[in-house]
Amino acid sequence: MTTVTNTVTKYFSGGIEAVTEFKRNINSDNARRILDGRAEARIIELACGPVPEGHSRWTLRLLEKEAKVVLDTPVSKDAIRRALKKTNFDLTKMNTGAFPQERTQNL
Repeated sequence: MTTVTNTVTKYFSGGIEAVTEFKRNINSDNARRILDGRAEARIIELACGPVPEGHSRWTLRLLEKEAKVVLDTPVSKDAIRRALKKTNFDLTKMNTGAFPQERTQNL
């Protein structure tokens, strides 16, 4: 019950910003993350979208260049790879939609 009480107290004293703000140690992995949830979503959105002209599929280097333009900050290939790996996204598959279409054997 104290968590609820503390959250309500924070909300009334500092508003929604005080409740959603995380106080992290500067040495923690989460504090040093370049990509937050919104940036990861934008990268996944890019990877699901149309491929640039002259290319057959997205590569990590292409996503790195495009993410630099879209996010206004340089993002490493490894950070992009980790973001895609979290969602089991495979750049080598032809169908990169939400529901992979697999061939089923007729009985």
